[in-house]
Amino acid sequence: MEVTCTRCHQAVDEGATFCPMCGLPQLLYQAETGAGAAQPERRQEPVRDAASVAWKPAMKTAAMLAIPAGIVFAVVFVYSVLHESGPLGVMFLIGAAAAWVVALYVRNQKPAWITIGAGARIGLVTGIMSSWTAVAFSGLLLFGARYWFGYGPFIDNFWHSMVTKQMVDVWTSFGVDTQTAAFLKAKMLTPEGQAEAFLSMTSEFATGLLLFAAAGGALGARFLARPRTPEA
Repeated sequence: MEVTCTRCHQAVDEGATFCPMCGLPQLLYQAETGAGAAQPERRQEPVRDAASVAWKPAMKTAAMLAIPAGIVFAVVFVYSVLHESGPLGVMFLIGAAAAWVVALYVRNQKPAWITIGAGARIGLVTGIMSSWTAVAFSGLLLFGARYWFGYGPFIDNFWHSMVTKQMVDVWTSFGVDTQTAAFLKAKMLTPEGQAEAFLSMTSEFATGLLLFAAAGGALGARFLARPRTPEA
């Protein structure tokens, strides 16, 4: 008769002590023989639910990779601003870091795998750490570029060109009337408008980092922490 897991109802191999899909421990019973009944087999070491996360080691592992990844993203982001390019490609670095965090985390866990949902949660925490690091470090780099390295006029000219050409064209394509477009243009060219725009830009990238990190954690749980039957 086929044995199924009581949680996920997936097939469990005969003699397996864990479900290969969700990691739920399986109790094994032996039939009565002779005058007495055999005791059920028990595992002596503590068992962790594969759908749960031990956050203390997970946070430590995430910090080791998320902070350097956030710094790298900040450097690429500021470089892209100063050289009028795009930093979207480096977002995959955050997803890869989250997948790596999951792979390192499961090495010392019993059972030595986690569910996709648990991997996504670890990835999300990795994304939060890396996004905050990226936002803080990119702000520091932009401040240094403007006031310490003399990039202030270049940043202002770049912003003025973007507002007067690209943004005005976008507003016009969306049907914004001329008077409103002129008002928005004047507002965006003020220091306050420029600061709001850069804050909005970094917030959008931070949101993107969270999504990439959560996806990377889920993929890491799926492909780098595959279910396997623990040794008896």
